[in-house]
Amino acid sequence: MIACELVAGNSQLRPIRYNHYHGRMKSLPGAISPLIAVDRNAAKPLYRQIYDACRAAIMARNLTSGQQLPSTRALAAELGISRIPVLDAYAQLLAEGYFESRAGAGTFVSSSLPTPAPPRPNERPRKTDAPSAARPVSRRSAPLPRREQEPWLYGSGPFTIGQLALDHFPSRTWAALLTRHARKVTAAAMNYGDPMGLRDLREAIAAYVRTARAVQCEARQVMVVSGSQQALLICANVLLDHGDRVWIEDPGYTLMRSALTLAGVDPFPVPVDREGLDVAAGIRSCRRARAAWVTPSHQFPLGVTMSASRRLQLLEWARGAGAWIVEDDYDSEYRYDSMPIASLQGLDGDARVVYVGTFSKTLFPSLRLGYVVIPPDLVSRFAAARRATDLCPPYLHQAALAEFIRDGHFARHIRRTRLVYGKRRRALVEALENQFGEPEIIGAEAGLHLTMLVPNGLDDRRISARAARRGLWLWPLSATYLREPVRQGLILGFGNTRTAEVAGAVRKLRAAIESAS
Repeated sequence: MIACELVAGNSQLRPIRYNHYHGRMKSLPGAISPLIAVDRNAAKPLYRQIYDACRAAIMARNLTSGQQLPSTRALAAELGISRIPVLDAYAQLLAEGYFESRAGAGTFVSSSLPTPAPPRPNERPRKTDAPSAARPVSRRSAPLPRREQEPWLYGSGPFTIGQLALDHFPSRTWAALLTRHARKVTAAAMNYGDPMGLRDLREAIAAYVRTARAVQCEARQVMVVSGSQQALLICANVLLDHGDRVWIEDPGYTLMRSALTLAGVDPFPVPVDREGLDVAAGIRSCRRARAAWVTPSHQFPLGVTMSASRRLQLLEWARGAGAWIVEDDYDSEYRYDSMPIASLQGLDGDARVVYVGTFSKTLFPSLRLGYVVIPPDLVSRFAAARRATDLCPPYLHQAALAEFIRDGHFARHIRRTRLVYGKRRRALVEALENQFGEPEIIGAEAGLHLTMLVPNGLDDRRISARAARRGLWLWPLSATYLREPVRQGLILGFGNTRTAEVAGAVRKLRAAIESAS
C-alpha cells in the first residue's frame, strides 16, 4: 500500500513522494506505508485523518497483526506534513491498543489483535420484533432489588462518587435558555411528544457522538431517555427474555445489576483485568449469554480502558453467539493523559451494539437526560418500549439542551471542566502519595474517580464506614464484586472536591484508615 493525499477540489487520491527509479515510492525496511488520504483543506484535523485511516486499515485487515509501521518521521516526510500530527495519531493508536512499540525495532500493529473469522451469510442476532422476544405477561416479575443502607452511599462531600464541579457549570447561560424556551412554548410543545425525543435534540446528540465518540448513527437512531438507568431498563426489556443470562463486569456498577435484576434477567459476572472485560473467561463460563453489558471507555470502578484486542474479541463473540452488546459510555469525555477513546459501537459492522450515554456526568445529575443509539432495525421496538414506560420525555429541558449543544456551550463546558478535573485529580494523587508513601492507585488516567488499593488485612467496608463519620463519602471496592476473590480498596471521587480541600480530606482519610486498623 502507498501513502496518498487528496487533491484540493478533486475526490481522487494521488500518490506522493515517488522514487523515480522504476517509478516506485521509496520503501522503508520492514515497514509498508498504509494508504492514508490527507486533505489539508478538510475540517478534520490531520492527526485524526491519519488515526482514522490506520484504524480503518486494521479493521479491514489491510494492516495485519504484527505488521511493522513506518516511523513517524518517515511517514510525515512521505505525506509532506509536520511530524506532530503523525506523533499524535500514533500515540492515540498506542493508547487504544491498535499499535505496540518494540524497543529498538519500531512500531507494529498489535500482535494481540484477533484475526476475525469471515462473516457467515445471512447471520443476524435474534429478531426482537418477533413475538418470542417479548416478555410473556403471564410470568412473574423479578423481585425488586433492595435499597442498600450502607453509610457511605447517601452522603455528599469529599470523595463522593458521581458528583461534579457544579460551581463551574454555566448556570446563567442555562437559565437564559430555559427562560427563552419557556416564554415561546407552543400548544404543540405542551402536548405529548415523540417517544423518541425532541427532533432538535436528537440531531444535536447525533452530531456530537459522531464527532466526539466515533459513533455510527443518524438522528433517527437516537432516543432521549431519563438518564442511563432508564436506558438500561429499556434495553433489557427490548433485547432479552425473562431468565436470559447477561455478562456483566466484575467488579462493576451495582445499579446496572439492579436494572437487570428488575428486568428479570440473570446477570453473570465476568472478571475484569487491566485490559477490561475478560472475554475468554466469559466464553469459558457462559458462552450462551444473550448479551454483554460493558463500560469499555472507562470501567467502573477499576477505571481501565478495554483494549482493542478485547473489543474485537467481544464483537466477534457477539456475532458468533447472536448476542447483543450494550455499551455504557459514561465518563468518556474526561481523559487526562490522552485523547478520548473511540467508542466500541464505532467498530461494530454488524449492528449488534446499543450505545448508551448520559449528561448526568457532564452537566448535572438532576437534569435526568440521557440517550440511546439504537441499531436501525430495532428503532420501532425501542420506541414502543419507551412509550410503554412514560410516553415521552419532557419538552422544556430538551429544547434548552438542544440549543446549548448547538451553540457550542456544551463543548466549551467540557473543555473547561476537563482542566478543572485534571487539576483535582493531580492534587488527589499527590496528597495520597504524601500521606501513604507509594500507594497502589488504579484508574487515575480518566473519569471522575480513582481507586486506591489498601494493604492486606484491612477491611475497606470498615474504613468506609469510619470515613463517613468524618464526612468522607468514599466507596469500598469490595462492595462492587459479585464473586470471590475480591480486592480491598477505596473508590475516591474527586469531581466535587476543590483542589485546596483535597489535602485536608486525605489527612482525614488517613485517620479513618488508622482507626479501622
